[in-house]
Amino acid sequence: MGSGVLDMSLDLSKVLLAGGSEQVDFFIRGYTDKKFSFFGWDVYLTTTHISMIIVIAAILVFAICANRAIKKADPNKVPGPFLNVVELIVEKLDGMVASSMGDKKAIKFRNYVSALFIFILVCNLSGLLGLRPPTADFGVTFPLALITWVLIQFNGFKYQKFGKIKGLFEPIFLFFPMNLISEFSTPISMSLRLFGNILSGTVMMGLIYGLLPKILTLVWPAALHAYLDVFSGCIQTYVFCMLTMCFVADAIGEDA
Repeated sequence: MGSGVLDMSLDLSKVLLAGGSEQVDFFIRGYTDKKFSFFGWDVYLTTTHISMIIVIAAILVFAICANRAIKKADPNKVPGPFLNVVELIVEKLDGMVASSMGDKKAIKFRNYVSALFIFILVCNLSGLLGLRPPTADFGVTFPLALITWVLIQFNGFKYQKFGKIKGLFEPIFLFFPMNLISEFSTPISMSLRLFGNILSGTVMMGLIYGLLPKILTLVWPAALHAYLDVFSGCIQTYVFCMLTMCFVADAIGEDA
């Protein structure tokens, strides 16, 4: 996160705190005053980076354990509980991609969509552990949407070839500016949708924990965590991946 983004986030916290309690915490903090320079940008170690490291480490540990469990599995024996969970996750994710893109296209994109789904879901649910969800930072959601956009454009030109350019002028050439804006707005709209929903939940929980008496925060916010972190987090993960699959499938076309 650049220094400008961090300063804007800190200013936002100060504005929100102006009429409330000083105990309100939106988890927007830097862990050191030292900054690192990359290509002219000042980068600080923030809560987003710490949460991202924890999320990636958790996914890597799970993946390593799953890999070892699969290698040690005996096909003649009933799989254990952990292996059953792994098989269930893979089966459900493969089924989700196949139902949205078709069996033929799903083979090519199920690994990417599955990895995207798991990463976003774990990021969204990390708020349950007291972390600041990495997806509450636009610097995380925009690169994810940008990767999807590149994938959309690549497959569009690969399968449609000149038809991709021709489609920008349909139904008539006067629609070219709007069609072009629509193409470039895809990563912005996808990233803002995910970012806005997760950030709003983080802000709401920060206000509740900061403004309510401690005795009330022990029980009542649990219901809000169930909605803002679990339900909303799962829905936003599904929406992001569903849009990815729909846009990519549309770029490929029906004949591919």
